[in-house]
Amino acid sequence: MENNVNAKIKNLIDLVYGDSFTEGHLKMLSEKMESAREVITDKRKQNWDEKDVVLITYADQFTAQGEDALPVFTRFYNKWLRRSFSHVHLLPFYPWSSDDGFSVKDYHQVSPGTGTWQDVKALNKSAYLMFDFVCNHMSAKSQWFANYLAQKPGYDDFFISVDPNTDLSAVTRPRALPLLTPFRLPDGRLRHLWTTFSEDQVDLNFASPQVLIAMVEVLLHYLAEGASYIRLDAVGFMWKTPGTNCIHLENTHRLIQLFRAITDAVAPGTVIITETNVPHNDNISYFGNGENEAHMVYQFSLPPLVLYAVHHQNVQALCQWAASLTLPSTKTTWFNFLASHDGIGLNPLRGILPESEILSLVEKLQQEGALVNWKNNPDGTRSPYEINVTYLDALSSRDSDDNSRIARFILAHAVLLSFPGVPAVYIQSILGSRNDYDGVERLGYNRAINRRKYLAGEIDRDFDDNKSLRHNIYHALSKLIDVRRGEKAFHPDSQAIFSTSGKHVFKIVRTAECGEQITGLFNFSNHIQNIDSDIHSGRELIAGDDISGTTLTLNPWQVMWIKEN
Repeated sequence: MENNVNAKIKNLIDLVYGDSFTEGHLKMLSEKMESAREVITDKRKQNWDEKDVVLITYADQFTAQGEDALPVFTRFYNKWLRRSFSHVHLLPFYPWSSDDGFSVKDYHQVSPGTGTWQDVKALNKSAYLMFDFVCNHMSAKSQWFANYLAQKPGYDDFFISVDPNTDLSAVTRPRALPLLTPFRLPDGRLRHLWTTFSEDQVDLNFASPQVLIAMVEVLLHYLAEGASYIRLDAVGFMWKTPGTNCIHLENTHRLIQLFRAITDAVAPGTVIITETNVPHNDNISYFGNGENEAHMVYQFSLPPLVLYAVHHQNVQALCQWAASLTLPSTKTTWFNFLASHDGIGLNPLRGILPESEILSLVEKLQQEGALVNWKNNPDGTRSPYEINVTYLDALSSRDSDDNSRIARFILAHAVLLSFPGVPAVYIQSILGSRNDYDGVERLGYNRAINRRKYLAGEIDRDFDDNKSLRHNIYHALSKLIDVRRGEKAFHPDSQAIFSTSGKHVFKIVRTAECGEQITGLFNFSNHIQNIDSDIHSGRELIAGDDISGTTLTLNPWQVMWIKEN
């Protein structure tokens, strides 16, 4: 056994692959790890803290004629966003063929027109970086797939060929699309290949040692290019065993543990984050034993629960769920968010809210202009899978005035920033974006409603206009983030106690190790709420007011962060 492949890595390989992973494979893996270790000289931040706030964005979010997009984004980030965000999550910026980047054609290149790896390094001077590791599937227009169809040596088992007569009825389906897609080899033979998400996204065959080595090489490349956080996209589907549901399988967890062990060996301090848009109990299984799998998991239940609390003006379900949250160790935490490039997932509500309540929320949001994606169930029925809408528009009705719209938006984001864990804000949220129906019509898919791209200078003009909605959203949210980043009580690991005052007011008390304490009060209603308080003296951090007395008055949709003296 080579020195670079430690006992933990070797044991995981043996559990997954047995004798099919040869000494030759092991030597190849060891050499790739050693090569990566030699070039990775930048030290990762070893611990998360209250200053960590992530911006989620596309690398080509802003464009300018005659320029690559990433340098344009970096200028915008440095001008408007650097003070508020420590990390930038660049959604897949590799050459792609569909799904806005998630059908990767070449894992090792930056997409033409977006920039170069030097441009990525330039952004890395201003921010820690988070990359997507799209490990479950890749583009049907990739060279790897072309090599597979041509049956070139080394690629003959890169993808998963299945007899179409195989009973796959138990397989969990995230989308209402065929599971198998027929492709023809040059000799005319037909192969039906596993395509979990679309016919252009062909699932990789991780049962092949060659695939594992190729994908580890991708992971090592991202570490070498400066990724501090690695997001494992759609990772729950990675291992396939016909006859099972093919999600959350034991070997999937072992592969994540393997990625973690390799990352720990090569670039200590790198954070592994799993993206599994599933019910809460399944989601948290990716923490493993608290030390061997994900450092963070996406907090998928938070976005729809906050939305439900706003629309029902009732915080009881949100509070009950929040109070139940536990972490397996101090070496794990939550990756909290409200909006992302995808829709608002509904599966994470299942098991928390009755199905009738979920369907009622979907219907209400549809009436206000939201779109919905659906999934097929094993019994042949369909269920809503996600709501497609900007979070700003999801929180309010179409006829809301801007003051009410902003108040609800800031309330929701104050909850996000108050939760234990590391918060992430989607670019469209801090830009104050509304639903992009033109984009949906032009591109032909629902998720385009929340993925609008902009010309350089377009947003700057709105930010400079103090009468615009974008200006007011940007300044209010930026101020909120800046306050949060300056308070030790908001450290991801600080104690959190959740409670309610009646059904309208949510209360979060955060206490730092040093004893500093902040009480967050959130009025989830359109009426004034008077709260009995045991805070004798303190300062409200958002407005800067001194707080004293036995009663606190919260205006409709108001939030207070009170730091006691």
